[in-house]
Amino acid sequence: MAAAKNLTILQINDTHGYIQEHWEHFFDGDHSKYVSAGGYPRMSAYFEQVRKERKDQVLVLDGGDTFHGTYPVVKTKGEVLIPFLNGMKIDAMTAHWEFAYGPERLNQLLESLSYPMLAINIYHKGTKDLAYKPYLIKEVNGIKVGIIGIASTIVDKVMPASFSEGLYFTLGNEELPHFIRELKELGADLLVVLSHLGYPQDLKLAEEVDGIDVLLSAHTHNRVYEPAIINGAVVIQSGCHGSFVGRLDLTIDDKKVSGFNHQLVLLDETIKEDTQMKQGIEKAMLSYKEELERQVGTTGTDLNRNTVLESTMDNLLLQSLLHLTKADIAFSNGWRYGAPIPKGKITENDLWNIIPVNPPVSTVQLTGKEVWDMMEENLERTFAANPYEQMGGYVKRAFGLNLYFKFENPFGERVQELFIDGKPVIKDKVYQAAFVTSQGVPQKYGKNRQNLDTHAIDALKEYLKEYPEADCDLRGSVVAV
Repeated sequence: MAAAKNLTILQINDTHGYIQEHWEHFFDGDHSKYVSAGGYPRMSAYFEQVRKERKDQVLVLDGGDTFHGTYPVVKTKGEVLIPFLNGMKIDAMTAHWEFAYGPERLNQLLESLSYPMLAINIYHKGTKDLAYKPYLIKEVNGIKVGIIGIASTIVDKVMPASFSEGLYFTLGNEELPHFIRELKELGADLLVVLSHLGYPQDLKLAEEVDGIDVLLSAHTHNRVYEPAIINGAVVIQSGCHGSFVGRLDLTIDDKKVSGFNHQLVLLDETIKEDTQMKQGIEKAMLSYKEELERQVGTTGTDLNRNTVLESTMDNLLLQSLLHLTKADIAFSNGWRYGAPIPKGKITENDLWNIIPVNPPVSTVQLTGKEVWDMMEENLERTFAANPYEQMGGYVKRAFGLNLYFKFENPFGERVQELFIDGKPVIKDKVYQAAFVTSQGVPQKYGKNRQNLDTHAIDALKEYLKEYPEADCDLRGSVVAV
């Protein structure tokens, strides 16, 4: 009988372009606390530390949402990341916000990467031809590891149309059994699924599909401290913003996981930074440094997006939209990404972290019924009982209204009461709404839609000039009852 073998998998996911150290939010009893963490220099140093410790018996896998989310990354359409990602010797990735610059640009970036992007669920439109490599077999310590990628399914469903030009995306659950069989036939000893569907979706996937040994989940920013064991699969997810690395030390015996140890590693000051990478990043950031460090205001509220129904960070954004437009209500998407901003100064860089796409501010006329229906739809996309039907981030951010709903009710019956400007909504009344991006107010809702000349970052700056210490406390805009 062959001796047992060891393999360590290091997971990153949803780093969202955070190449430098930044604040990370934690709950501490009844209050929040903020810790400085993350950055590629620290991440790279930890990877090398583990490689030395484990004698190169290591795989590094990236769950996607890598090429978008901070000013220098968006400004260069991902280019700034290439040398640093290649320097970390990553083995494979999958994707979601990578499509923000369009598939053609993503393909250009992938040509410069030293590792592949994997996806069994992205096809050329009008065909059944896969657009990307579905899997990779990597031999580590004599173990043939089959790595299967599943990209985010929502790219062509709720994201702007330019993201998926010429492509369509499936869930991947129907394709997965086929590729597991194919990899087994090719001699794979261990099956790893690298997925960007989301943690609830991936738990359901693991339950339905046999043969998965390890499932690395992404998209929903879960900090998994204790892996889920579902249908024999070890399932983990490792936070966001590059503040964490998920470490999974596996013992493989007769082509099966016979034991494992897991750590969710916080990349804080206890981990020494890679000096060479830090110098390279500081050089790459030099042309942006003066602009991004400029103070544009202060906040008397800790700003973060770590709450599902309403967030202080988005309250600042929405208040700036109402200040600019004098609308009745304001909406933005339920984004999860964006490093927190503790009480104190707000810099230009903070504003770009809040809304790196910097879209134009838009206005639209909505009836009370449309507001009601739009929020019902959004609650379903967030809390659908079937995880495969969950299609968004957190609940759509709203300001100027108060909505009371029940989680447990079915679609169409969740909203219990809705108030606009403190008064019960009138279904046939027309309300003026301000919003950003088509995810804020989807195209099918409203009339007289307009994009203003002012973009979101400028709206935030104007607001902070008028209110130099922002008050963005939670207002009870959306409340579960």
